[in-house]
Amino acid sequence: MDRTTDVTTENLATDNLTTADPTDEHAWLEDVEGAAQLDWVRERNAGEAARLAATPEFAATHERILAILDSDAKIPDVAKIGEHYYNFWKDADHERGLWRRTTLDSYRTDAPAWETVLDLDELSRTEGENWVWHGATVLRRSRGSEVDDHRLAMVDLSRGGADADVSREFDLHTLQFVEGGFHRPEAKGSVSWVDEDTLLVATETGPGSMTDSGYPRIARLWRRGTELATAPVVFEGQPTDIGVGAFHDDTPGHERDLVRRMVTFYTGELHVLDADGNPVRIDVPDSAEAGLAREWLTVELREDWTTGGDPAADLTTAGGPTSDRTFAAGSLLGIRLEEFLAGSRDLQVLYAPTPTSSLAGYSWTRHHLVLNVLEDVTNRLEVLTPPPDGSSADFTRRPFAGAPAVGTTVAAAVDRVDSDLVWLYTTDFLTPTTLSLADVSGDAEPEALKAMPAFFDADGLVAEQRFVTSDDGTRVPYFLVHREDLPLDGTTPTLLYGYGGFEVSLTPTYSGG
Repeated sequence: MDRTTDVTTENLATDNLTTADPTDEHAWLEDVEGAAQLDWVRERNAGEAARLAATPEFAATHERILAILDSDAKIPDVAKIGEHYYNFWKDADHERGLWRRTTLDSYRTDAPAWETVLDLDELSRTEGENWVWHGATVLRRSRGSEVDDHRLAMVDLSRGGADADVSREFDLHTLQFVEGGFHRPEAKGSVSWVDEDTLLVATETGPGSMTDSGYPRIARLWRRGTELATAPVVFEGQPTDIGVGAFHDDTPGHERDLVRRMVTFYTGELHVLDADGNPVRIDVPDSAEAGLAREWLTVELREDWTTGGDPAADLTTAGGPTSDRTFAAGSLLGIRLEEFLAGSRDLQVLYAPTPTSSLAGYSWTRHHLVLNVLEDVTNRLEVLTPPPDGSSADFTRRPFAGAPAVGTTVAAAVDRVDSDLVWLYTTDFLTPTTLSLADVSGDAEPEALKAMPAFFDADGLVAEQRFVTSDDGTRVPYFLVHREDLPLDGTTPTLLYGYGGFEVSLTPTYSGG
């Protein structure tokens, strides 16, 4: 049961962030790094831990929570590569994990038929290593193939879970590493396929190739059969940068090579390599996040941005598209890349923040853009459709069919190149996570595929969203989970929890423990 309540002093006097007593005996605890304050916290933590451990329920509760955390009853997340759906799976019998695949029809069943692609436990035993999975990058079409065959992969493996890893060429048809194939030596770095004989690589290649932070400073174009250390340089960052990464966009009709320079944790640059291999910077604020999908450039702003309109427009039109415009921090903007590189700044506002909402994320499909908006700490999905080629019309928008009204929702494209399907993850405090498949090209209800089991009986429990007004008039949302018969008189002991760091929002989440 979920509901939303607007709390006022008339319906619940205890829901107020202020106190009638201006003195606060615990105000001294706000010095969160003070020695006396930390001693006070440790003393009370130790006392409470001992009190909990002494209760009759503690041992059984500990074992129950441990069993939940170790349970194999979890959703096997998959990634579509060609006609197969790949999953990396770890359990008690596969400590290091299995890279495996199945078909969508099989995945829909309760017991999918999985084909093992790479067994890391077996590989580690054979090679005398402690390999940890770091992912894989797959080439869309190999040389001589008339269709996308997804045959070659670069598999990233780390020794013991270190940040540094190796990249090794793997054949997804024979399920074997390619003898004499591409091999990136152990280092912090990355690779991306350009074609069967070419990789974009950012990795350690000798003195000066890494930043002061220990990540790649230089990106290279590495051709099969040549030395990595002497491969042509396509981009160089600064030693003070965090790092540089290079990748190839293999979208048919929009193929391009890209470089992302990470200057600091929150600033960076996106560059497109031109026909001569020279980097062309996407000229947006360095605090903004620029992204490309087909012909579209999106820009997500961290700070306000004032920029001009279309330089090709009529300069005599007062207030016309050439006038400077200021876009608010938190906005998502869109424009065709070709127009932007030609100088136009006539950007469309795809999303603008409000006092109660922010952009939680977005995902492109073949024909649409799905926005995930956080409205009062609850997710709301929208489907945007770009205008046809050659049209200057705005994106159209409509609600996402079938998304829940309350709770946490995540939408991610299944295959943004070829499909309008999205994975839809939904959950709340009383409902285990469900994975559904939705087609955003229409209004059909999402198809539920997998669900986590319920780890407790939710009958008689209520999850509510409430609001409280702070001293400055801000309505602050919070969630309250309780028994239906709970007296709301301020006498019930309540566990409080909040978090506000690293731009992370606390949304409703199911916890079996």
